[in-house]
Amino acid sequence: MTSRYLTPRPPSGPWRPTRDRNDLLLRRRPSLGNWAQFFIRVAVAFALLALVVGFHWIERESLKDTHDGHISFADIIYFTMISATTTGYGDVVPVTDQARLFDALVVTPIRIFFLLILAGTAYTFVIKRLWSKWLMQRLQQTLTDHIIVAGCGTAGSEAVNELIARGTPAKEIVVIDCEAEAAAQAEALGCTVLQGDATRDATLEAVRARTARCLIVAAGRDDTSILVCLTARHLVPDLPITVSVKNSDNEVPARAAGASTVINPVSFAGLLMAGSAQGSGIADYMADLASHAGEVQLRERLVGAEEAGLPLSGLKTGLGVRLMRDGQAISFWEDGAKSLQVGDRVVEIVPNRALKSAGTRA
Repeated sequence: MTSRYLTPRPPSGPWRPTRDRNDLLLRRRPSLGNWAQFFIRVAVAFALLALVVGFHWIERESLKDTHDGHISFADIIYFTMISATTTGYGDVVPVTDQARLFDALVVTPIRIFFLLILAGTAYTFVIKRLWSKWLMQRLQQTLTDHIIVAGCGTAGSEAVNELIARGTPAKEIVVIDCEAEAAAQAEALGCTVLQGDATRDATLEAVRARTARCLIVAAGRDDTSILVCLTARHLVPDLPITVSVKNSDNEVPARAAGASTVINPVSFAGLLMAGSAQGSGIADYMADLASHAGEVQLRERLVGAEEAGLPLSGLKTGLGVRLMRDGQAISFWEDGAKSLQVGDRVVEIVPNRALKSAGTRA
């Protein structure tokens, strides 16, 4: 069964999807630009028309004009254009077998090819752009309270997987990545994707960063992640931003760039290993808290009106470990945790409902 999760790119280079050998397709960026391709198509079309005009002019005695009986060069141009685009009107017709065979075996295929060139050019330069623009506007109208993931490498793809596993609808996740393959794989999951540079204002504006719930930055390079952070913070001053950095020296610059939360995967791995040295239970429990597959989960929520005045330890929904009040973190042993207030946000440990339900059914 095919996995519905993203496959992260290896750190050593850009990720490439695994495909069946029969589906492999070599691609290379075309050396000709759009306008060059356009003029080549026009030149081919005119060359085909010139070929037909030349033959008809040489064999003009094989044609008959039902209007005045005289075949002029203007009649040749008219007959060629009508024959290349339609089946003709019958006012100029071939009268010899040679002319009829030429029209049947040469002009008819040229007519089909000519129409394909016209249709392909119209689609490439007009219809496709208008359709893409209209579709993008439709998608942008639906982007509100969404989660933006800038970078879909190792950390970014894991973030997308975890969000979906925790119940976030894929359509509420917008993935930005410069790699077409990563964007395509995220799109296959149902995410909205944009192939582009998240350090640019236009890119973040295109994914409606102003109406987003939060931004997760995992660009793969600390300097790029910090630049994305700076760009997003200058566009949306109050947007919650989580950024992943690899070097501990870059944690302070990331916060200075506007990151609300800075995560260092290397430091977190070190915490797990240090915890395992004191006992395997510590590392296992920390891993449980961090993963959707664990027996317990961390949850952050607003305090309800009926909970006002209760101590943090008096929560009925889970084990309260911290509360956030006016931007300040208050731990469960501090005096501020003795009485909850409306507007506080509590961090609590709750059972994994999915695992608990599965265990009950078993």
